[in-house]
Amino acid sequence: MEHRAVLRLAAPAAAALLALTTACTGGAVQGRPGASGLRDPYFPKAGNGGYQVEHYALDLDYEPADGRLRGRAVITARARQGLSSFNLDLSGLKVEGVTVQDRRARYNRSGNELTVRPAEDLEKGEVFRTEVSYSGRPKTLSDPDGSEEGWITTGGAAADGEAAEGTGDGAPGAVGVGEPVGSMTWFPGNHHPSDKAAYDITLTVPDGYEAVSNGELRSRTPAGAGRTAFAWHSPEPMASYLATAVIGKYRVSTGRTPSGVGLYTAVSPGEAARSEGVLARLPEVVEWGSRRFGPYPFGTAGAVVLPGGTLGYALETQTRPVFPGAPGSEELLVHELAHQWFGNSVSPKSWKDMWLNEGFATYAEWLWTEEHGGPTAQEEFDAFLDGDTDVDENADSDWDAFPPAAPPGPEDISGNPVYYRGAMVLHRIRQEVGDGAFFDMVRGWAAEHRHGNASTADFTAYAQERTGRDLKTVWDVWLYGKDRPGRGR
Repeated sequence: MEHRAVLRLAAPAAAALLALTTACTGGAVQGRPGASGLRDPYFPKAGNGGYQVEHYALDLDYEPADGRLRGRAVITARARQGLSSFNLDLSGLKVEGVTVQDRRARYNRSGNELTVRPAEDLEKGEVFRTEVSYSGRPKTLSDPDGSEEGWITTGGAAADGEAAEGTGDGAPGAVGVGEPVGSMTWFPGNHHPSDKAAYDITLTVPDGYEAVSNGELRSRTPAGAGRTAFAWHSPEPMASYLATAVIGKYRVSTGRTPSGVGLYTAVSPGEAARSEGVLARLPEVVEWGSRRFGPYPFGTAGAVVLPGGTLGYALETQTRPVFPGAPGSEELLVHELAHQWFGNSVSPKSWKDMWLNEGFATYAEWLWTEEHGGPTAQEEFDAFLDGDTDVDENADSDWDAFPPAAPPGPEDISGNPVYYRGAMVLHRIRQEVGDGAFFDMVRGWAAEHRHGNASTADFTAYAQERTGRDLKTVWDVWLYGKDRPGRGR
């Protein structure tokens, strides 16, 4: 409209108006709203457009007795366009105030979208600081596949409006887990794996409690009124679904791997005895992965073992995987630690690329057993083709139900084909190119995309270039083919 109005003016008048407009705006392009949602194939409303987060500073105060959380999130981001407004993903919780560049900002809520309108438009390339104060009882979300994520209470944690009763495995507590979108239940952000950032997370809890998060524990200090603040620092980029907060009565141990990676484990007392044997292998697994996949991508490693029955799954939260009770096998520990390379350091560009997480982590299990007296990767591969559960109890699963690179819907992104047929894709590449070229390709892939994001298309192009082989048949039959693959394909 403005452009058409200028065209109606005589040339001198148009030039004068243009000069006045430029003077009033400082020559900056006028902002426009950032997109609400990144149009992910399976979670189109996840994440937001118009900016890239560089750092989250989360200051969280949690009261296990009544399940209430008070939070302050300081989000430092860079505008990728001129912005008149932008969105943050936040589910539940009451927003008490928002500032942008230390000035009060208008905001409104619609579903899981918090729309923020800065006092002044943000210019393209501008680094801006948004502070959100909020409170409430974080909630649990149900995924499309029926599993739970978000903020999960543990032990005798209170339901909404009720007092806590210390039941189960000790005192009331909580855990925040976020795959795929559950992190929006406990902090506002750009909750899509394509937007990775550094994190500083401070958790303030009653004295006598442990509070565990990602990265390195920088400090543990008295916070007054019978409370302690735990400050955690994660300098490497992290997708928000990999962030965690674990609060409860835990037994903590620390140490280092032979190569110097810091270790921090927190184990629920009731699971300590059953966890001891598997967790004792943690330093060995980190060192093994470093030889197989390249240098460990983070400064710390470890594990959190929750009270039994808290979750129905383990999750590869960055640097410190979370287990739903004692890990039942070395292979499960290997799987979640392998994710530190594949999924955490090299993260998916979209949720359609999940096989790059789970296929690699499953294949890591097969490599581990191959080198530690169990079935070889070839025997695992054959077992799935033959349905031989004596080799692998999962061999009669629906691993061939759909192609791993094209799950039918969001409820399928953690389906068996993503894991097992994804691993079989990798083994087919190994069969085609040989061990030397295959492991060179794996280490190169982890190095090429270290702390970044990658898609299936990125991987297939890289694998062909690095190995120097035409792998089109592998992609057509195993990665994208709708029919059950057979031997010799």
